[in-house]
Amino acid sequence: MNNNQLIRFGPLPIRILIGISLILHGLPKVSDIPGTEDFFAKIGLPPGLAILIALLEVIGGFAILFGILTRIAAGLVVLEMIGSTLHVKLSKGFVGGYELDLLIMAICISLFITGPGRISIEYEVIKREIFPRGKKLVDKLKQERSE
Repeated sequence: MNNNQLIRFGPLPIRILIGISLILHGLPKVSDIPGTEDFFAKIGLPPGLAILIALLEVIGGFAILFGILTRIAAGLVVLEMIGSTLHVKLSKGFVGGYELDLLIMAICISLFITGPGRISIEYEVIKREIFPRGKKLVDKLKQERSE
């Protein structure tokens, strides 16, 4: 197996890790919406945002895990992590504060750039990436790099 073939499978382990992490962080929010709304109100966020964040983490987590709408879900998670870092975690410092948010953000930026990889619903079932311009951009960069 050559290097280009291996690169096509690279996003799979990070998709699995971040997908499961997002789902596990979102399920408690979904299962206790009133508690999540109260928490959001205490930190100065609109309580109505709680359901959106909870659904983003659960549905986005599954989307990333299975490799469908990966770039869109990853982009939305990046926006969530930026908000979380700036509004809540920045004052807590790096360790025990925003380190996990930055890690999630870095993983999602990577997935936004690379797409879901070869082992995904987008490639295996639909036979094309739903967000095709990203794939074209990455393919163009690979072609330029190999020249």
